[in-house]
Amino acid sequence: HIMKNIKNLFIAAIMLAMVPAAIAQTADEIVNSYFENTGGMDAWKSLNATKISATVNQGGMEIPVDIYSTKEGKLAIVANFQGMSMTFMAYDGETAWNTNQMTMAPEKMTQEQTDNMKLQANDFPSPFMDYKSKGYTVEYIGEETMEGTKTHKIKMVQEPMMINGVEEQAITYYYFESENSVPIATEVTVSGQTMKDTMSDYEEVEGLYFPFAMTMMGGMPLDIKSVEVNPEIDPSIFTFPSPAAAAAKE
Repeated sequence: HIMKNIKNLFIAAIMLAMVPAAIAQTADEIVNSYFENTGGMDAWKSLNATKISATVNQGGMEIPVDIYSTKEGKLAIVANFQGMSMTFMAYDGETAWNTNQMTMAPEKMTQEQTDNMKLQANDFPSPFMDYKSKGYTVEYIGEETMEGTKTHKIKMVQEPMMINGVEEQAITYYYFESENSVPIATEVTVSGQTMKDTMSDYEEVEGLYFPFAMTMMGGMPLDIKSVEVNPEIDPSIFTFPSPAAAAAKE
């Protein structure tokens, strides 16, 4: 009996040791099939930049915005409002800045905000690409039904961020639709507040699939009109304007 119990314990121990490997593989399988189903890893790796043209509905007003993103982590969100172009947010790899909506003057963001932008610079086109080499961890949580759709819930942990001087773990939960392995929702908690965003209406652009309907910053709807793959982008879009350039513009 003792031998039999030891044998059973031994089998149980082996089974337990195998469980994390199986779960980790499931997370990787879902991530890999996401890249495969949306164009293939090689195609995603050859993506250098995107320009997304969309409208944001703010207080019943449709505001056209262009979102420029590059492989180097540069970002610019430019709103075109009543014939005026306004940089809602930009980052050129060093400086993060935006436009003061009262004075319409460009302003540098805080050091903390800039440092957080730097952390995100290696996440184009997806934080899941080569996530292990970035030091991220990905964990399969389980199956969950999200608004009537069966999904796989995956937890991603990225580099910690500073929020108001306090270091916070950067944890995002992704909900991948079971059928096509594409993310349809994300959930992130910042300073105790949980923000949920959705993405849907995946369409093909030059062999890659992008969501054409999504929300950002915790539910602000973004209606995407077009996605341009590897567009020519004027680098000055990302750069904080010098006082002379700002004066010339006026």
